[in-house]
Amino acid sequence: MSVIFEKSIPGRTGYSLPELDVPEKCEIPPKYRRQTNLPLCELSELDVIRHFTWLSRRNFGVDSGFYPLGSCTMKYNPKILEKIAGLEGFVNLHPFLPQLRHGGMLVQGALMVMYEFEQLLCEIAGMDAFTLHPMAGAHGELTGMMIIAAYHRNKGNVKTEVIIPDEAHGTNPSSAAIVGFKTVSVPTDPSTGMLDINELKKKTNSSTAAIMITNPNTLGIFNEKIYELVEIAHKHDALVYYDGANLNAILGKFRPGDAGIDVMHINLHKTFATPHGGGGPGAGPVGVKKHLKEFLPISRVIKRTDNTYTLDYDYPKSIGYVAPFYGNFLVCLKAYAYILMLGTEGLKQVSEIAVLNANYVMNMLKNTFSLPYNRPCMHEFVLSAEKQTQYDVHAIDIAKALIDKGFHPPTVYFPLIVKEAMMIEPTETESKETLDSFITAMKEIAKEAAINPESLKKAPVSTPVSRPDEVKAAKNMDFKFQEKT
Repeated sequence: MSVIFEKSIPGRTGYSLPELDVPEKCEIPPKYRRQTNLPLCELSELDVIRHFTWLSRRNFGVDSGFYPLGSCTMKYNPKILEKIAGLEGFVNLHPFLPQLRHGGMLVQGALMVMYEFEQLLCEIAGMDAFTLHPMAGAHGELTGMMIIAAYHRNKGNVKTEVIIPDEAHGTNPSSAAIVGFKTVSVPTDPSTGMLDINELKKKTNSSTAAIMITNPNTLGIFNEKIYELVEIAHKHDALVYYDGANLNAILGKFRPGDAGIDVMHINLHKTFATPHGGGGPGAGPVGVKKHLKEFLPISRVIKRTDNTYTLDYDYPKSIGYVAPFYGNFLVCLKAYAYILMLGTEGLKQVSEIAVLNANYVMNMLKNTFSLPYNRPCMHEFVLSAEKQTQYDVHAIDIAKALIDKGFHPPTVYFPLIVKEAMMIEPTETESKETLDSFITAMKEIAKEAAINPESLKKAPVSTPVSRPDEVKAAKNMDFKFQEKT
């Protein structure tokens, strides 16, 4: 696979411009001008088009294949949402308009979307207020932790610790640490796959600022003791933060706010079908109960008595600004349209089918691979490749072999508490035919592990690059092209 610089041909161009017919004048002082030419690619327009078209075909996305990446909810994103977000009345708005005198009247539609979307999220999650400003799930976590810190500071509490389950997403301890809290890990009960409630009681004390919880957790198990967990926290004047990464499993079935959760974030690019990563950007709205509303970031959209909308900055205890302007507005618009498109019953079906699909795949594979927690799951589940290690085949080998069969690998080696973990999340948008094809591929790989394990060590063989040295790539990130001499 050649990079575009290697395809450069000296003297070849992709443009045709008329000769300069006006006096040439350069105002840049000589000491700031380059003395040598930049080593830019010299290619024709067709060369460039073919290179990047070919490169785009190497990408893997939900539109091109099954993407069972656990804890990421890689569901299909309906194209109608892209059309809505591309409407001229939205994309041509300037974010300064609502801040100008009388400018707010020119963006009433956009302000209404933001206001109504916040109300919809409140209804879905059982919270009292939302902010749309955070621009990713981790950003939402950080915002939530900042709100928790502000709450305790306002009360004069001296709180230094945040309790986090050992199976939590890695961003949980990171977000807490950035705000200045010490993180305390609580183990999972191996008999249930849930947070060990007795250990939680031992570690919760007057220094506890918050307990962070994901429910269902990263093992795909719903914590039935969520009400008891909240009670333990509140008994010590600690708050409960809900990581909403797995909300896709409980839409219309369980509202975090009803269980006493104080603050939470929602990943719009997971639950509400907006694109991930390169198709993004993301968004991580944060919801709070009424005792935390005054700490939300500014600005906030309010509805006036004459039914018009405006921005309000009058919140003296607010944590301030966490994002430029109002967050990723067009991402929020897509999620708003998605919710309206599905309605109450449609959102319930999202969770029902997501849970059904996950349990179907889990039950079809649990005798082929190890299943650490053999109980009904929610939207995702965790298998282990421990059976295959007797052939010196590991989770990474199975993941690489799936690429050759046309599937994106599941999440591997997470959560860390499961050896040789493979976290699989089918989502609700996949058909039974697709799931059956994946199940067949996984069983074929398991069979190959027993009779020809060396072949899996060489996988993938269908990609330009097979197995890069990931440790070296992480430690020595060299992105500069060097011409061969």
